[in-house]
Amino acid sequence: MTVAYGPDGATPIAKVPLAAGGVPRRRVGVAPSTTADTRGVRTFGAGVVLAVVGVAVVRGIRARRRSELRGRAVPPAGNGALILNPRSGGGTADRLGLATECRARGIEVLILEPGQDLAGLAEAAVARGADVLGMAGGDGSMGLVAGVAARHGVPMVVVPAGTRNHLAMDLGLDRGNVLAALDAFGAAVERRIDLGQVNGRVFVNNVSLGLYAQIVRSPEYRDAKADTTLRMLPDMLGPASQPFDLRFTGPAGERYTRAHVVQVSNNPYGRTPATLANRPRLDGGHLGVIAVKLPDDPAEARRQLAAARGHPERFPGSVTWEPSTFEVDSGGPIDVGMDGEALRLAAPLRFTIRPGALRIRVPRAETPPSPQTRQRRVLSTLRDLPRRARPLMGTPAAAGERAGRNSHDPLR
Repeated sequence: MTVAYGPDGATPIAKVPLAAGGVPRRRVGVAPSTTADTRGVRTFGAGVVLAVVGVAVVRGIRARRRSELRGRAVPPAGNGALILNPRSGGGTADRLGLATECRARGIEVLILEPGQDLAGLAEAAVARGADVLGMAGGDGSMGLVAGVAARHGVPMVVVPAGTRNHLAMDLGLDRGNVLAALDAFGAAVERRIDLGQVNGRVFVNNVSLGLYAQIVRSPEYRDAKADTTLRMLPDMLGPASQPFDLRFTGPAGERYTRAHVVQVSNNPYGRTPATLANRPRLDGGHLGVIAVKLPDDPAEARRQLAAARGHPERFPGSVTWEPSTFEVDSGGPIDVGMDGEALRLAAPLRFTIRPGALRIRVPRAETPPSPQTRQRRVLSTLRDLPRRARPLMGTPAAAGERAGRNSHDPLR
């Protein structure tokens, strides 16, 4: 027997008989049955799979957070400076009294005013002698400050005061406990992470081309990012929807001339249930590339969009790989969403990875997650269990996804 536990990783909910060698028994070569007893067995089996996947997700998150604490111990900052964007995250910094807390800890606070040059502000802080440079804001701001910190060899502190705080999540920080991130200005752990770069611009998370880049450029996006994305996608997948003029070479040297979505990330996203929405590591020395061509039928495109639940690599007709360099060409300037910010860059786009370019400081002791964060993790895990379990259950949808990932033709 083995015991399956619930999402908290502690409460037993089912016992599963094991065959020889410790592998759960599985009947092979039996045709599907529609009897009530068989349906009950299948339902129970599905429940067990969901429970096991839930444990994998929770334990995977815990293991990743522990692994991210590896590095070298460093003393407190001698002259720490934090750039604060008071408009990020709907005013998170002001709501939590972040500036006041910084001053109480002896951290210099630099307020980013509307229209001010963020990179210039960071450069000025380093010029005045800042030996640790922090940023409290969104992921787009993190990339600009990371570029300055890397150029001068100054360690950086990430304070998750934005909306998504994707970088903070992948560093293992508690996004629900913003003030605790300031502990990295004290005795802390320092490690090196990679930076992505496109045409000389640094990005810490990813650069998206195609559909998502168009959404990011909409005036409504900044005020309601999630709602805007969900509202615009169905219209953009209508009968007139066409793939974008995005030309690139695939992993086997094959040439593509169009795609609906191309995403290039600073290190690849995970492939296991615990890491599908995260990058398991930020120091692997490779880009992650995902390219997607949606079907011409709008209804089928919407169905696949719903099935993928925000993971473009799960679309049939997608292709993923992990190069160290990547180039995208087009007949004109290319709209991009870089770390969630809208830009228009001249073609071609030349992506590179800069291994170990940025020194990052994180708190020495893992801060216990806030109650809100614990609740969000449990709810997110429960909500995603059916999707995460499909590949393990061998459902038709999962089989279709696996077959689609092996097909490159739809992109050409």
